[in-house]
Amino acid sequence: MTATSLDLYPVTRLAALREATAAAGIGALLLTPGPDLRYVTGYEALPLERLTCLVVPAAGEAFMVVPRLELPAAEHSPAARLGVEFVPWDETDDPYALVARRIGPVADVGLADRMWAMQSLRFRDVLPEARQLLAGSVLRDLRMTKSPAEVDALREAGAAIDAVHALVPGLLKAGRTEREVGRDIAEAIVAAGHETVDFVIVASGPNGASPHHELSQRVIQAGDPVVVDIGGRMPSGYCSDSTRTYSVGEPPADFAAYYEILRRAQDAACAAVRPGVSCESVDAAAREVITEAGYGEYFIHRTGHGIGLETHEEPYIVAGNTEPLVPGHAFSVEPGVYLPGRHGARIEDIVVCTPSGAERLNVRPRELVVV
Repeated sequence: MTATSLDLYPVTRLAALREATAAAGIGALLLTPGPDLRYVTGYEALPLERLTCLVVPAAGEAFMVVPRLELPAAEHSPAARLGVEFVPWDETDDPYALVARRIGPVADVGLADRMWAMQSLRFRDVLPEARQLLAGSVLRDLRMTKSPAEVDALREAGAAIDAVHALVPGLLKAGRTEREVGRDIAEAIVAAGHETVDFVIVASGPNGASPHHELSQRVIQAGDPVVVDIGGRMPSGYCSDSTRTYSVGEPPADFAAYYEILRRAQDAACAAVRPGVSCESVDAAAREVITEAGYGEYFIHRTGHGIGLETHEEPYIVAGNTEPLVPGHAFSVEPGVYLPGRHGARIEDIVVCTPSGAERLNVRPRELVVV
């Protein structure tokens, strides 16, 4: 474990989770491989049909049930620092019954939000009297408010994806397909330090009007606006996500006009970020600028989403979310305008709420880049 890793996954996190579990009145949390387990332990366990499960009782010591063939990996993972007991099970054992025997009768259990349905149903069978809840109800406040080490990890991810966007103008050329450009971007994401490529959107011309467009064989044309939304996961486990919009040659006049409106909307939303401001107020700051300019019906998604060990997590920057921002909340600010059949644009930065306002973790130019 590096010093950074020790800060990212502190041993105190397990005790904090146990206290939160007891405060929520839940008998035990059952965390299978996924972001919840990694957040608590630092262990990126393989998601297999064989059960790996960290059990965190509200009262009593936590333990981790692991397949015997995965025991060496668990013992050499960051989870070993926590002092939890590893309980191996063999191929002919029933690990679900083993968990039920160890925790005893409980009224409620919290299941990892990303637990497979197969596993949750097996737990229902062995704990028939226990009401199943989402562990996220206990973990949400812990995961949503990033520590300084987590912000550093997100800052590192932001710098890495910015380095990729710096290369994009050299990759976008009339005559190339979206898929060809996307392949080069994916290679650049890994070369910039990411462990995995999570997504690459290269949406040219009319495809730019589809926010989650998949790479296609469309040939990029002169004059095409191109939305490039990219992200990956760093070795730390923390994610990047940033969107810039480019134009291959001079864009249509109406596009250039609403792009400037979009840039002002994104600036307004970022400027609205500060402690105590509600998530929906940040969304409203962007939406008001776009609506007043007559493009409100073409802004068809929320303004942002939280980010951390997952690309999309709480808090969500959307109308109806009255959650007040606090220092450490990290999320995207990504308003967009999408004209069906014609073109679209989006500008996205990851922003962290600070005691005095906001810090943008992406610093690439937000003006339209003409290549």
